[in-house]
Amino acid sequence: MIIEIRRYTLKPGKREEFITFFEAVNRPALRDAGMLVFGPMRDEENSNVVHWMRAFESHDQREAIKNAFYDGPIWTKDVEPIVMPMIERFEASVVSTTDGFESFSGKTAL
Repeated sequence: MIIEIRRYTLKPGKREEFITFFEAVNRPALRDAGMLVFGPMRDEENSNVVHWMRAFESHDQREAIKNAFYDGPIWTKDVEPIVMPMIERFEASVVSTTDGFESFSGKTAL
């Protein structure tokens, strides 16, 4: 499994607005595109930071889904114009799970 661990530093005072929009619009759109999405999550040490993750079965699947989503009308018309002005900067790490990767329930994830 390929997981992106994403950290967004938002402009001051924008975190709750970002979370509300992410939960109502962005997360469902990402899931509809075929991504497994976890979050958003509030950073406990910085009130301007949000974390979230998205997972894919393979690198090839990741590229195909991302390309289709970011070239599509939902991102360009409904999401990007709203969220990008709230973000000061973002970081993303792409990781792959080990053979023994397990979810919190103790069952192998995906």
